[in-house]
Amino acid sequence: MISTELAARLREAGLVWRPADGDRFRIDAADLSAEVFTVSTMTIEAHDYPTGTILGFNGTTEWALDSVAIEDALWLPREDQLRELLRSTFRGLTRTHEGGAERYEVEVELLGEPRTFSAADAAEAYGTALLALVELSA
Repeated sequence: MISTELAARLREAGLVWRPADGDRFRIDAADLSAEVFTVSTMTIEAHDYPTGTILGFNGTTEWALDSVAIEDALWLPREDQLRELLRSTFRGLTRTHEGGAERYEVEVELLGEPRTFSAADAAEAYGTALLALVELSA
């Protein structure tokens, strides 16, 4: 899972979330910031209205939540979602060992030039590459 910091940077850069089953997110509230929720038609369902998307909490009385606006939720995209969002810019993922520590390098092509993004976690490397792509697209 990508870090909350990277997820926030992706949102600020303009990445748009369209909630689907299996998506993970956090709620922008101090007392819930450590909790990770998963969209599921059984418990948390996305409801689209003309005024925006609301995440409805179905039968989750332990949280005393009925719903939360999508603007108050922070999407934590999965590795496969990040790779998909890179689309045709994605060139490859390589696992390396740097100073005895395992690292992951994602290679993408941005503006006709190869670029490599490295992190200790593959999802974080994908996310950093996607952030560069989103920032270039803005």
